[in-house]
Amino acid sequence: MNSPYVSYKHTTYFDSYDYFFDAYRDKDITFVEIGILDGGSLFMWRDYFGSNARIIGVDLNPEAKKWEKEGFEIYIGSQSDKNFWEEFVNDVGEIDIVLDDGGHTYSQQIITTESLLPHMKDGGLIVVEDTHTSYMKGFGDVSFSFIEYVKEHIDKVNMRFGNFEKDKAERRFWSVEVVESMVAFKINRAASVLKSEPIYNIGSTISAKDFRFVDANALMPVEQIFNNKNPKIEIALEQLENVLANIKINNPDITKRLKNILD
Repeated sequence: MNSPYVSYKHTTYFDSYDYFFDAYRDKDITFVEIGILDGGSLFMWRDYFGSNARIIGVDLNPEAKKWEKEGFEIYIGSQSDKNFWEEFVNDVGEIDIVLDDGGHTYSQQIITTESLLPHMKDGGLIVVEDTHTSYMKGFGDVSFSFIEYVKEHIDKVNMRFGNFEKDKAERRFWSVEVVESMVAFKINRAASVLKSEPIYNIGSTISAKDFRFVDANALMPVEQIFNNKNPKIEIALEQLENVLANIKINNPDITKRLKNILD
């Protein structure tokens, strides 16, 4: 991708860019990139998407405003500030593509995604970049990293299934796709609200016997399938004493059961 200014990327990103963005080239789209200070990526995306694309940059550093003279729209603000995003979408309108290449902290990535999902055009997508920071120190509380947020929303996507509680289902996006260092949220509103119910191509009954549980291994524990045993957990006597003391305080019934086992 061509640019007269510096743009820092990883070699694995370009195939992913083509995979996610190719269908939007030479279209009348609104593209938002978060994290644009050196300016190189703005020119790269203009070259990639073509002259019909509206290219918008977002950065916290006010120096990024200098790229407005090159024909780009630039907004200065914090991506972890919900008020900033509210003002942004009121001004910009609906968006086709968001590429989050900002600060890469979990709060920044999550707040950006949550703030912009309701304002995406149908058929659009949000791509969060550099998601490998979810496995690194210094970007937030790893117990709820951005990838943990994504895992939680995978559960919510599957809550659309007919037997589950509908109020727990995620319908702001249709699917979430993960590639190396990137997560893409794809917007398809009709598919996201489609009612989940069984349907048959002929008639309304099934005559074949269900053989799924005839398979003797159908409910075999996973560790047995892969010949893996549960790891042996060892703790020091002092740690065990602390655990047992806490159990005694908080749950006397468990204490009695443990005493029976030890006896």
